[in-house]
Order: sequence, then structure tokens, then C-alpha cells
Amino acid sequence: QVQLVESGGGLVQPGGSLRLSCAASGFTFSNYVMSWYRQAPGKERLLVALMTPGGGSTNYADSVKGRFTISKDNDENTIYLQMNSLKPEDTAVYYCNARRSGTPPQYWVWGQGTQVTVSS
Repeated sequence: QVQLVESGGGLVQPGGSLRLSCAASGFTFSNYVMSWYRQAPGKERLLVALMTPGGGSTNYADSVKGRFTISKDNDENTIYLQMNSLKPEDTAVYYCNARRSGTPPQYWVWGQGTQVTVSS
């Protein structure tokens, strides 16, 4: 069974850092587009960072470029989101996503989400 489990969220002060982890199981990790999304209260879920199959390239939302980094460990079937210089507007539930290229959203796999709160 395909499964994603996020961890690493929490409360951090503005300017601080957090690293989110997403452990994947039940599928061939390297064949999937792996992404991080976030959803703030009352707002839609938005793409934060994306890594193509095999890790060939990455893409970031303009709001996080230069501050966030997506990476992966193929041996551990885990992707990470390193978040630096955090701002209050980064507060959201962060979701890990896995999908094969070209598949419609109803076939995408989501984790349960992890809360990130940036506040003094």
C-alpha cells in the first residue's frame, strides 16, 4: 500500500529553521514526482517545492525560493524540506505528495500533514 508519513513540524520563531521529513513506502520512490504543499487556514493548498523523478530537477514557489530546499534520500525512501529564515506567513499545514508524471489528481498520494507555526 502506498503511504506517506510526514514529521518534523512544530512551533518556531521568525527567522528560525525546521526540517520536515516524509517517509514513503509501498512504491518505487525514484519513479515518482515528489512534492511538498502547504495549506493555511481558509486558503487553498499550494505547491511549495517539487522534485522530478530521479531528482533531476527541482522547482519552488516564488515565496520560498532561496529559503527552502527539497532533497531526498533514496536509501531511506525519504524526502525532506529544509526551511530556513521562516516567516509568520509560512504558517500552514505542510503535506507531502507523490504522483507519477501525468496522472490526474484523484490518483495522487498525500500524507496526513504536519503543522508548522511561525510565531514569536
